[in-house]
Amino acid sequence: MRRLEMIVSRLAWFVPTLAGLVVIVFLISNVIPTDPVRVLLGENATPAQVEAMRIKLGYDQPLWVQLARHFRDVLTGNLGISIYSQRPISEDLAQRLPATLELTMVAITLSIALGIPLGVVSALRRNSLWDHVVRVLSVSGLAIAAFWLAMLLQFLFAMKLGAAPLNSRIDGFGPTPVTGFMIVDSLLDWDMDSLRSALSHLALPALTLALPAAATIVRFTRAGVLDVINSNHVLYQRAMGLPPGLIVWKYVLRNALISTVTQIGLIFGVLVTNAVIVETVFDWPGIGTYAVQSILQSDHKAIIGFTIWIGALIVIVNLLVDIVHSFIDPRGSR
Repeated sequence: MRRLEMIVSRLAWFVPTLAGLVVIVFLISNVIPTDPVRVLLGENATPAQVEAMRIKLGYDQPLWVQLARHFRDVLTGNLGISIYSQRPISEDLAQRLPATLELTMVAITLSIALGIPLGVVSALRRNSLWDHVVRVLSVSGLAIAAFWLAMLLQFLFAMKLGAAPLNSRIDGFGPTPVTGFMIVDSLLDWDMDSLRSALSHLALPALTLALPAAATIVRFTRAGVLDVINSNHVLYQRAMGLPPGLIVWKYVLRNALISTVTQIGLIFGVLVTNAVIVETVFDWPGIGTYAVQSILQSDHKAIIGFTIWIGALIVIVNLLVDIVHSFIDPRGSR
């Protein structure tokens, strides 16, 4: 019952959270001095043409009227037409979202696969050489800028070694589009060439996103294990003579990973933010590059549409993390 109440409570905050995002981004986009109408028409447009387009797009109305109209459009699922692509913004985002989700999901899977084992081993070998090396690497991973790491990996693995492609999602036409996820669609077509190509294109951008996230997971896992391993119930299990491996995997990890699982929800938001930079560097056709293009074109409606979609995605992911958290730590769900 407690878990159901938690889910309902999170869903109740879904709409106010997105509404707040819409208001904040709308106001910020209107504070920017760039005129989207002049960007759309170009420098050679006459004042009469600019004014006519301003009236057509509704930019001649007071700010509160524009905001109210935008709220009405959002509630009906109409995010408007992109100045950059001249297509419905919802269609642009829906077309590009699978690329970003695939990149982000692979990155967070890599970060978990790297971060949790390294954090556990580092805690079990506290103050050893291994522990010091892992801690230095984790701090370095947090300090490295995403764009610098992306360019470094490009230069080393793509340009120097030729071990990975430089950009894009796949070579050639790819598999039959079903889900939009290249890996899944390649498996559905049983096209191993497309699968290898998709994985090779994913490697560098996913690794760029995964390394800083793994550093965070290492730190929280290490701290959690150190906190639990000296607790009374673990000392009791040791006194009972249980094998050390069983104690760690059955009694320590479940309690130690509570803070790590909570952090993964926050990490997802960071990964989506960094994906904007990484997608731009690797020319990855996701919503990150779409956001950058929209910002450069002063496409206010596309920027707000991107914010709404990302905000909704992060809220959903955090809800899923809370549900997983309630299973790991049932005390919070009673």
